[in-house]
This record gives sequence, C-alpha cells and structure tokens, in this order.
Amino acid sequence: MVEVTCSGLLFDLDGVLVDSTPAVARVWTKWAIAHGLDPEETVRQAHGRPSIATVRDILPGADFEKENEIILRGEIDDIEGVIPLPGARELLSSLSEDQWALVTSCARPLAEVRLKAAGLPRPRNIVTCDDVHNGKPDPEPYIKGAALLGISPAKCVVFEDAPAGIRAGKGAGALVIALQTTSPDSELEEAGADWILPGYSNLSITRGARNSNSVRLLLRL
Repeated sequence: MVEVTCSGLLFDLDGVLVDSTPAVARVWTKWAIAHGLDPEETVRQAHGRPSIATVRDILPGADFEKENEIILRGEIDDIEGVIPLPGARELLSSLSEDQWALVTSCARPLAEVRLKAAGLPRPRNIVTCDDVHNGKPDPEPYIKGAALLGISPAKCVVFEDAPAGIRAGKGAGALVIALQTTSPDSELEEAGADWILPGYSNLSITRGARNSNSVRLLLRL
C-alpha cells in the first residue's frame, strides 16, 4: 500500500475515464488507409496527443486543418462502444467539483460527446486542445488544469495512460499515476510514471484532515 496526499486530481479522458479505443482505432484506421499509411502505427502515434499534431507529424505538407476536421467529425460521429472505465463513475462521484479537472487532448465538442456517451458527469473544470497553444507532451495542459483548481501542479496527482500525457504531467511538476489500459508498462515507466495501476479497483480515496480540502489516495500496487 502507498499513501499519497494531494490537493487536486487531474484526469485525462480516453483510456483514463472512458474506453474509446475501438472508436479511435476505427476512425484513425480509415484515415490512414485513405492516405496509404500503416493503420496500426498511425493509431499508436495518435494516442494521447492532439489530432492535428499527429497529422502534422505523419503527413507533412497536408492541409492540417482540413485533415483534422475530417478526423474530428469522424470521432464525434462514432461513439459505438464508448463506455466508462470500471470504477470511473464512482471515483468522480466521490469528489467535489473543485477537487478535480479534466485535461484532455480532445477538442471540446468531442470530449463532451464521449463523456455523455459514457454517462459521466461534465466537469466544471476542463482543459481541451482548444484551450492550449502546446498540447501533450508539453506541460501546458496540466499547468492550466491545476490553475483552474487554484493550486500548483506540484499539489496535484495526474491520471494518465499514454506516454505523451505522462511526460506532460511530470513536466508540469505533478505526480503521475498511469493506468495499464493502452500502453505497455515499459513505455509508462520510460515516460516517468510514479506508479502504475491496473485499474481503479486498486485505488481508494478519502478526504484529508477535517477542515482540509486535501485528498488521500491509497494505492494497492
């Protein structure tokens, strides 16, 4: 058992609160095939990053905005199989709105569609790719997420599943818990995750001391 005390929790969306892997794979596979690219490698590169950044890396010289809009529309329209990860709904319901923020590489409309499809609450505090100049793995998204809670990133714990997001959280100065939902442990460790959990069944959350807004996490590693 490991005990961690913090003032705020910052959650990625895909692979952390919702399972959208089949939908993501379908949309990016279709796009990759249309451009003569390796679908499996394209899906891997796309995970955890703003889609337009992936397009720029994979398809130099393309009309990035146009290609990004095609991908965004495809992801918004495809919600089949988008479900909450086990324990995610219960975890969020145990927190007050001022204790957590959503920090996702999705565009805001896509984030809202996936939250609704999974039956999860829309957070009061949310950072999407529309709110930052530099997406993950840059630390800017998590710095802004902590700012929405009115605290330093050093007082936050980040929940991530992708190496790009882990690097963003660590770069912001937060502790990072990685979930084994999409990437092998070797990649999570290399990215700098402080702890790796198979799921929320290995996590318990309690309030801190009386009159304190702190959160205590108990991790069963």
